Amino acid sequence: MSQPTETITRRKLSDEVFSRLQAMITSGELNPGDEMPSERELMERFGVGRPAIREAMQALANMGLVVISHGERARVLELTARSILRQVDTTAQMMLAKSSDTLEHLKSARIFFERGMARDAAVKATEADITDLAAILVRQEAALDDAAAFIAADMEFHSRIARISGNPIYIAVSEAMLAWLRGYHTHMLIWTGKETVTLSEHQSIIDCIVARDADATEQAMLRHLERSRALYTSKDA
Repeated sequence: MSQPTETITRRKLSDEVFSRLQAMITSGELNPGDEMPSERELMERFGVGRPAIREAMQALANMGLVVISHGERARVLELTARSILRQVDTTAQMMLAKSSDTLEHLKSARIFFERGMARDAAVKATEADITDLAAILVRQEAALDDAAAFIAADMEFHSRIARISGNPIYIAVSEAMLAWLRGYHTHMLIWTGKETVTLSEHQSIIDCIVARDADATEQAMLRHLERSRALYTSKDA
């Protein structure tokens, strides 16, 4: 019985350069903040031409591993949960634009996630955390005649609750979901009069956190998000 064919594909030079540059970063040869070697140095080190170096460097930039500035050497970036999720912002927004089901799934995921964040906040919040949430609410109330500022304060309120966790992955996920949903928060653009309800619900969440009641905080957050989920609508709706 003949064996199946296993074709070996030759890698592009730029792919090989990319792998070696990536290894220089992951091994610690290059650390966050370090300048990458010049194109000429890399050409001599790897024995390849300028196009392969530039293509590999662009691939590193697309992954968020380096930043390329005109007239300067590329610099190694520090990988964080936030920087990784930001790389998929455009793709996520395209996915949402193509499917109303995906938007509904994202809204459900946000509710599931924020219920947990609310419980965590009731247990972990410091006086400084509570003071910050109250200050955000004051700014939001002051923005009743400014839709953009009101929405920004709304999202800041929710991301600030996530920050109470102290977990950078939770914070990054919260910020990413809020950013992906922002383009669908269309009710604010036509100002439906529900802004005072939002303020009241935010105050209720703060009050429950102050009381250190995790169950009540979760339920306050759930009521708020279930009420507001219908306000995030497809651009084609």
